[in-house]
Amino acid sequence: MVEELSMWRKDQLNSSQRKTLEEIFENPVRSDVAWVEIESLFVALGGKIREGKGSRVRVFLNGVVAIFHRPHPKKETDKGALRSVRTFLTRADAARGENAVTMSHP
Repeated sequence: MVEELSMWRKDQLNSSQRKTLEEIFENPVRSDVAWVEIESLFVALGGKIREGKGSRVRVFLNGVVAIFHRPHPKKETDKGALRSVRTFLTRADAARGENAVTMSHP
């Protein structure tokens, strides 16, 4: 089954960021994506990151806001958090408008 996702232009992202984007949308959901790579992707897509209390971070992207907790003590994001990142990126992409490029993911 192929899931169609509307995503940002590939030329905005370096190879590591493209890989992170693909990992976020892989099925089954991964549990080994480094949070620092996810933050790098947010910034490359035009997002703003604001520090909150403790391990909280607020991410603003295309008028959509999400609050995440940086993983600690390990650096990898768990499956639940990765699902939240996936939802956030999907909502931010929908809010982004008409210049999206379609990517297929198996």
